[in-house]
Amino acid sequence: MHAKRDLSDCAKYLALKLFDDYSNHISSKILLRAQRQHFSTVYFDKASLFSGLHCASFFGIVEIVASLLEVGGCETNQDDCLGNTPLVWAAHNGHEGAVKALLGRDDADPDKPGNNGQTPLSCAARCGHEGVVKILLRRDDVDPNKPECGGETPLLWAAYKGHEGVVQILLGRDDVDPNKPNDWSRTPIFQAAHDGHEGVVRILLGRDDVDPNKPELGGETPLSWVAYEGYEGVVKILLGRDDVDPNKPEPGGQTPLWWAACMGHERVVKTLLGRDDVTPHRPDESGVTPVQKAAENGHAGVVALLQPVPRTA
Repeated sequence: MHAKRDLSDCAKYLALKLFDDYSNHISSKILLRAQRQHFSTVYFDKASLFSGLHCASFFGIVEIVASLLEVGGCETNQDDCLGNTPLVWAAHNGHEGAVKALLGRDDADPDKPGNNGQTPLSCAARCGHEGVVKILLRRDDVDPNKPECGGETPLLWAAYKGHEGVVQILLGRDDVDPNKPNDWSRTPIFQAAHDGHEGVVRILLGRDDVDPNKPELGGETPLSWVAYEGYEGVVKILLGRDDVDPNKPEPGGQTPLWWAACMGHERVVKTLLGRDDVTPHRPDESGVTPVQKAAENGHAGVVALLQPVPRTA
């Protein structure tokens, strides 16, 4: 390792000082409190709060990381008060050099999860760090489908956050499951559609083995959700797949068209009506049709699109 060979005496001295003095320092508490948005559980009373190796990995100071690893006394896979290893921090913050330095150790565990079960790969995918994702995927001992505590895989996180490059990298692996859901039965395609990430939706639908109709735990399909939210672009992309069912109802009988009409999304209603196989007047389980719901909510434009209302016997 180049950085390891060219360490200066000054760097080694600073590394040792950092290792000796940083654990339980007040500055580490301030630093870690700012990370609570990403990592929920913090144990500030833990004996080893945040070591020098954790700190150097957090900031990506490669020479200090290499120094600490060379002088010894540092546990490469040690958890800090958030339950994170130095590698988790380096991956989370996108520090490729620090990741390489840490993985250069024979005892490094590249798949050891941190807070809430987030692996280094999961952290890198979630934050969109393509370079780190590539580095980790070169390791045979990294599981690209390893879920967190809530069942989120690296691919699901990348899809949820709209990181198109990371999604493409992960899908380049034959062993990545593009349909693996989390604990709420939300798949990567559902999460991408849920937040209106058109580019990610296109990438995922480029795979023939992606199921675009799989509902989440509450029964909403990707199309149903985006129709409710009014994401016209995602609706068009989904309807471009012949295997997308535009009439698939939720447990209460509401179809994607019903939801678009309910929320007054005229352009989405027009798009859905462009499909010959859409049933425009299908009622929910209470007998309320899309046009009736639109009228009830005062969406005159949608009512005009859905007229005439068929007469009942």
